[in-house]
Amino acid sequence: MSKIAIVYGSSTGATEAVAEKLQKALGEADLYNADGLNVEDLKSYDFLIFGASTTGIGDLQDDWDILLPKIEKLDFTGKKVALFGLGDSASFSTSFAGGMYVIYKALKGKVEIVGSVSAEGYTFDDSEALVDGRFVGLALDEDNEYDQTEGRIDCWVEDLKKYL
Repeated sequence: MSKIAIVYGSSTGATEAVAEKLQKALGEADLYNADGLNVEDLKSYDFLIFGASTTGIGDLQDDWDILLPKIEKLDFTGKKVALFGLGDSASFSTSFAGGMYVIYKALKGKVEIVGSVSAEGYTFDDSEALVDGRFVGLALDEDNEYDQTEGRIDCWVEDLKKYL
């Protein structure tokens, strides 16, 4: 199994809670808060999971503002990346989980991004995080669809295992 790091940015604690659930579901993974993370700490990992909440209308959570430009400069040789993002599919139904797309856009073409998820079963109007009919990672709504989080995490982790 690959050495796994989960890096999350969380303003209200919801993304942190999801990151902890992912850590538990994976069995072995190191957890890092994006706020103040030294990117050098990520070099020893084979598999990176990046997660963020979406603020405003599709904006990336603030802790990533300083971290993402540094992550973009990493040498991703031999690494894989998976993404997860939180959003509010009711209040921001036209930009659901858009923060996850910001990370995707920054890393696309630099690393193999795995773990896309079908949009089937989600309720929203639009999302930049939807590419070719699939979310670029695991999209979650802890405000309106919290009852589906556990099942979505379990399915996603099962899918990720083929890359580990």
